Amino acid sequence: MNLNESTMKARHAKIVAARFSILSNTVLVVLKLIVGITGHSVSVLSEAAHSATDLLASCIAFFSVRVSDLPADREHPYGHGKIESISSMAEALLIFGAAGYILYEAISKLRGHNPPLEVGPGIVVMGISVVANWLIARYLFRVAKETDSLALEADGEHLRTDVYTSLGVMVGLSLVKLTGIYWLDPVAAIIVAMMILSAAWKLTKGALAPLMDENLPQEELETVSHILSEDVRVLSYHKLRTRKSGSMRYIDAHILLDDNLTLLESHHLTEELEDVIRATLPNVEINLHTEPYMEEIIHQYEVHGGPDPNKSSSGNINSKTSGEQKIDEKEQ
Repeated sequence: MNLNESTMKARHAKIVAARFSILSNTVLVVLKLIVGITGHSVSVLSEAAHSATDLLASCIAFFSVRVSDLPADREHPYGHGKIESISSMAEALLIFGAAGYILYEAISKLRGHNPPLEVGPGIVVMGISVVANWLIARYLFRVAKETDSLALEADGEHLRTDVYTSLGVMVGLSLVKLTGIYWLDPVAAIIVAMMILSAAWKLTKGALAPLMDENLPQEELETVSHILSEDVRVLSYHKLRTRKSGSMRYIDAHILLDDNLTLLESHHLTEELEDVIRATLPNVEINLHTEPYMEEIIHQYEVHGGPDPNKSSSGNINSKTSGEQKIDEKEQ
């Protein structure tokens, strides 16, 4: 299986970013565990649990980006891109689990005895976490945008959430230090858990979209529609369907051309339109099905109950927009 040069560069960039995320999360987990255990702080321990899920998520992302860009094979004719969506779902489930653990520990702490806290080291390690995760999240988002990687975007979302939760813990520990009210520590942990749950839900929705074969974003759909609509040789089009798998976009549509075009002329026009769409959108697999315009109108009338082509112009398909709507209404 051979990858082209641009795909190899994107794959290498994603792998390097995932490795960097793994290294950073490993260091932060160790620091937070040490400080949380020695300082008896449930909020710092909750952050250690959060970073542990980030570490596992980074490992999952590392595996998925190594596989997602592999070319199609006999067992996977549409490629391996959806593994990034699956990894994002796994990461979301991990975050839900971490939030549940944090809530359990925080509530137990509120109900029980709260030993004195060593808040100083906790504040320091949270500050380190904020700076490190903010920098790495920005890096991951940049690479994710450049390579269109859902897995790295999910990993970046984890770390961005960690920035906010670490700030929350810092505030909680600072309040404990200023007031001596130790139950503020588990309260801060509960706030952290709520923020983590919100991030997990956002990740879940983002991962489900490609798994459910949701359409491409509206602006990309409009780009394809514009290309087909603006070419005067395309008399109408319908059955425009799109989906995404990893960084790959899959587009197919039926275009209606003049009945008098030869097979060779129709083929050349179809190839030309496909090339225009490939040049406009990145990572596109496109398949345009060509049909003779009047023959298709007659077929729609006789088989699907479409408008009568022999009646007045109000019953005919006169524009590309109305043609797309009327044909699809009958066939669906």
